[in-house]
Amino acid sequence: MDTTTAPPDAKPGHENTNALPTVQAPPAKWRWLTAPFDKPAVRTGSIVLLAVLAVLFPVITGDQANIDAAGNAAAYAALALGLNIVVGFCGLLDLGYAAFFAIGAYAYGILTSWQITPDWSGFWVPFAALGLVQKVVQNDHALVHFTVSFWLMLPISGVISAFFGILFGAPTLRLRGDYLAIVTLGFGEIVPIVARNWTGLTNGAAGLNGIASPTLFSYKFGIDATPYYYVGIGVVAFLIFASTRLRESRIGRAWMAIRDDEIAAGAMGINLTRFKLLAFGLGAAFAGMAGTFYVAKLQTATPDMFGFPVSIMILVMVVLGGLGSVWGVVLGAVALQLLQSWFLGDLTQWVNAFGDSIHNNYLSSIDLTQASELIFGIILVIMMLYRREGLIPANRRQRALSFEQQHATVQTHVRAEDVTLSQIGGEGYIHEPGAVPMLEINDLTVRFGGLVALNKVNITVPAGSVVAVIGPNGSGKSTLFNTITGLVRAGEGSILFQGNEILGLRSDQILKTGIARTFQNIRLFTTLTVAENIMVGLHARLKAGPFSAVFRSPKKLTEEAAGRDWVIEIAKIFGNRLMPRLGQTVVGLSYANRRRVEISRALASKPKLLLLDEPTAGMNTSESLELAEQIKGLHALGLTVLIIEHKLDVVTRIADKVIVLDHGEKLTEGPADEVRKNEQVLEAYLGRGAAAHA
Repeated sequence: MDTTTAPPDAKPGHENTNALPTVQAPPAKWRWLTAPFDKPAVRTGSIVLLAVLAVLFPVITGDQANIDAAGNAAAYAALALGLNIVVGFCGLLDLGYAAFFAIGAYAYGILTSWQITPDWSGFWVPFAALGLVQKVVQNDHALVHFTVSFWLMLPISGVISAFFGILFGAPTLRLRGDYLAIVTLGFGEIVPIVARNWTGLTNGAAGLNGIASPTLFSYKFGIDATPYYYVGIGVVAFLIFASTRLRESRIGRAWMAIRDDEIAAGAMGINLTRFKLLAFGLGAAFAGMAGTFYVAKLQTATPDMFGFPVSIMILVMVVLGGLGSVWGVVLGAVALQLLQSWFLGDLTQWVNAFGDSIHNNYLSSIDLTQASELIFGIILVIMMLYRREGLIPANRRQRALSFEQQHATVQTHVRAEDVTLSQIGGEGYIHEPGAVPMLEINDLTVRFGGLVALNKVNITVPAGSVVAVIGPNGSGKSTLFNTITGLVRAGEGSILFQGNEILGLRSDQILKTGIARTFQNIRLFTTLTVAENIMVGLHARLKAGPFSAVFRSPKKLTEEAAGRDWVIEIAKIFGNRLMPRLGQTVVGLSYANRRRVEISRALASKPKLLLLDEPTAGMNTSESLELAEQIKGLHALGLTVLIIEHKLDVVTRIADKVIVLDHGEKLTEGPADEVRKNEQVLEAYLGRGAAAHA
């Protein structure tokens, strides 16, 4: 299936770098090829039904207490959606999330209550004209009263909380796992303590009272629960929309790649610190908006409302609904909040009545609402033991491939005369051999304590060549690759890529220069599909930011569509091995197909130099030779390849030059046939005695 059309003036094996591909709709029987990109988050009919039920709920129930409880559930659903970005999407365990809830709440409370009343002066006149403040006179003394609109503070509180999220995250997000959790726990405790002790700003433990209720078209909400309920479901609907769009975008793929494997994510061009901060900032923004809504509804704010138990409750909501599942965390938040406000209260009455009937004082006086934290803990344990994926899993079970999919014949694009690979930025595969080597390594030395892993290694990789690095286990081959790609720091030497020094750059920066790699031990993003894994490889060539991802600007849509076409073109290199499996999660693939996915992901980044670390490991003879032929096909297009390989028949078939390492030093280099007969090489591989008889 040819999805692109080369321009009439294109030379064989070359591409028009100024044009995006012309995509033809696949026949109906081939629609499964593009299915991974067309799967909606939920069916439109289900969304419409939920929206209708949500709008009619106040009419159906008619009970202000029930409507008020549903409004509180909306606030916690907004909080859960924010924490889901941090924990579910990006995999950052945040135990102090309620701190951002408090920041948003106090931001609105301080600017609408009477807590701060500075003296009136001419400085405040422009703000009064905008309706942000008003002049009040008390005892012949003019004061300022803040009257910032709830509708204006809703996004502003989000921005303020995001600022503090980034400010807090910048020095801490380099930590991982338990260390990050402990630091966030500390931050979550600091904010309520500050609120309790900064009496001049927050009124201390007594809290802020008299917080203004929202006004819409001269209608003041007051204490009526119904308008707050509608505002709450409006906020939740927008956050669901934003979360879904983000998850399906370049940003969401980057977050989930970081969650699954930080090392591989960095090697695919993802700036780990930047995207962690983005997740932390957006999650904090969601919490800040929820805080403003919550205190506007209650019209009071105290430090006790934002303690550690609130963070744990929100985390339980996310786990219950399903980590990374947008609709799941909403369901989890609503279920637990209604459990706390409705069911536990009713259950307490039933247990008390039963205790009275049997004259049991303990049952007659028990209050289950006071044991909500214990109940939440039990729910968390049960979910971890029996349903870790949550009520609505982020990744659904997948159907087995049909006979048609398993046996489909897919034309590949690995010969120069057949190439139709599209361009989405970067220079692509075609590189004319030149005087400047593609890669030049000079006196590279790497030490791990007292161990010298590489000792003054010198390697030159000419442009358009295939160079193989061989050597016994422990010879420094993978250390060489890790140093080239920025995962290991070198003590001495230089690494020049197309004449430019890259030693000292981060792994994501090195990917952007045009070097992509695979790993000795396969590092795929296990919760993502084959198509999504390959799409992550294209991350550095895409430019969509958060705003365009949420609102899907025309540029973003064009970019994503071209990226999808590119993924299909890359997968077609491996034909029937990958094409039917684009929508399958990689965890269910065979070992050989996972290798192919990892190579495809590297190719998707449009590298100038491809580093393959034992690509045929785990493959049988026929699969190894098949992959060798595909690498030869890519080389025919002009792709420069540096490969680590133990199978000498593969090396002999594809390599122009072979470099032998042993104990971190270069033994020799030359054509494969000559290297195989070298006595030093035989000794390194077989041992001194065996080499003498070889």
